[in-house]
Amino acid sequence: MTSRYDDRSGAVPTDGATSEGLARVTPLFGADTGRAGASTTPGHTGAAGQSVDGDSDAVLSAISRQWSGRDVPGSGATSHPSVGAGRQGSAGRPKATGFDDDPADGPEDIEAQRRRAENVSLHALSRRGVSSHEMEKLLRSRDLDESVVVDEIARLERVGLLDDAELAAELVKTRQDRKGLGRGALTSELRARGIDPVLIDKALAETDDDEEQERADEWARKRAGSLRGLDHATAERRLNGYLMRRGYRSEVVRRAIEKALPRGGSSRGGVRFE
Repeated sequence: MTSRYDDRSGAVPTDGATSEGLARVTPLFGADTGRAGASTTPGHTGAAGQSVDGDSDAVLSAISRQWSGRDVPGSGATSHPSVGAGRQGSAGRPKATGFDDDPADGPEDIEAQRRRAENVSLHALSRRGVSSHEMEKLLRSRDLDESVVVDEIARLERVGLLDDAELAAELVKTRQDRKGLGRGALTSELRARGIDPVLIDKALAETDDDEEQERADEWARKRAGSLRGLDHATAERRLNGYLMRRGYRSEVVRRAIEKALPRGGSSRGGVRFE
């Protein structure tokens, strides 16, 4: 008798029947390739009425999902991790994206704002003296809650890190010694920094008129040395502008110029004009 399946030729039966000696096909990756009595030959219909072409598509889809990483063996998930939730770390937490302002973090609570306000204020104070007005303006620029700003200013004043009276006195001393500033310039600078006028007057009261005149005389003598070679009117005009820009009053400037730029005779350190 002639067998319907010749092992030597590898021919497949043409009538669609399955040889009893041929091993049953094992489904790939759990895909169901057909139900009982279903033919494995493309183009035929199984006993359950399912198309074999549809089963083949299911197998190919299973293979595609497996190699692309979209299907985890033993689970029913068929979607890629990039669809839906974000990437997960080894502990199941979302991986860091490198952005501090992640919308997923939600709005910043009051306690977090207080900590941030403290960091901002301490950093500012480590650079230079700051008035209460300047600190308030800085904190408001950082989008902090109004209550957080008020509480932080009060805290800094309570512990002595903000002290406008002490700051005003220190600024008056340093600006006088290093820049030779007079009352007018000192008043303008302290006002620009938001210090209360009462505290400004108190700080300036530490310097009397005689001290200011001596300071103006000294700076006038230093400046007069660079005015040699100029006629008296030009030198006087330039020295007058120099002292006025430093905030000295007009009568203080006039006396300082007379000492630094005398008309004839000898002068102590001044420029002689014949």
